[in-house]
Amino acid sequence: MLIVKNTILSDDIFRKHFVCDLTQCKGRCCIEGDAGAPLEEEEVGIIEDCMDEIKSFLSPESLQCIEHNGVFDYDEQGQLVTPLINNQECAFVYFEDGIAKCVIEKAYLHNKINFQKPISCHLYPIRITSQLNYDTLNYHKWPVCSSACKQGETLKLSIFEFLKTPLIRKYGKKWYEEVKKEANITLNHI
Repeated sequence: MLIVKNTILSDDIFRKHFVCDLTQCKGRCCIEGDAGAPLEEEEVGIIEDCMDEIKSFLSPESLQCIEHNGVFDYDEQGQLVTPLINNQECAFVYFEDGIAKCVIEKAYLHNKINFQKPISCHLYPIRITSQLNYDTLNYHKWPVCSSACKQGETLKLSIFEFLKTPLIRKYGKKWYEEVKKEANITLNHI
């Protein structure tokens, strides 16, 4: 475990290899699981504010789900998550060449909105548990991502390295560089 500022990072984030392989997994993390993607409280308002721009990218089924349920739901622990269609796929999913992708990110890539996608999606397979004064970052191991682990091993890219951009998005470049330095010293890995 590595502690930097108000974050605690599990060793797996530095020791395990991971690079998403959508050609193999088909984006199954967006359509399987027991709840929608975790949302931060401020993300709910951002998504609500972006709905006019996002709507044109939604399937009729997704649009109906969001109009009926709103842009968020609660999981079993009472945490904010994206709503699900048929208790399975995220309401913000669309399919391209058989691969599940994010409508929010599509709107972002088309310069319709300034919000890329929920940070929990961007950071996957890292899951953050927030406490009063700190965040705990852990690797969420899921068989759905076995091809990503193989690809990461082939490319010798750790989860920490693979997720550099979203980690900087969440915590800043200075934090990322400090964690990298501490990980080099503590784990003798990066």
